[in-house]
Amino acid sequence: ITGRWILFEETHMIDHASLDTMLRRVDVLSREVEQLRRDLLRGVAAQPATLQPKPSLFGSVRAGDITAEMIDEAQRDLFRSLEDL
Repeated sequence: ITGRWILFEETHMIDHASLDTMLRRVDVLSREVEQLRRDLLRGVAAQPATLQPKPSLFGSVRAGDITAEMIDEAQRDLFRSLEDL
């Protein structure tokens, strides 16, 4: 075996090892890209549709949710008595 052949075998082994390393890295990166793609699609699907301004609040709140006490409390908070002025 000549020195030239030994040098070829050593560089071939190094190239083969670096090729394996690069292929493993590409595999890892492709899995990461796939996970990011899935996360992005799930995130987009989970977001509500674009909010549109409502011309009226009619029907936005169920009537059973609002009690007379809640209305009175809101009025008291909104319209303070004259004694507080």
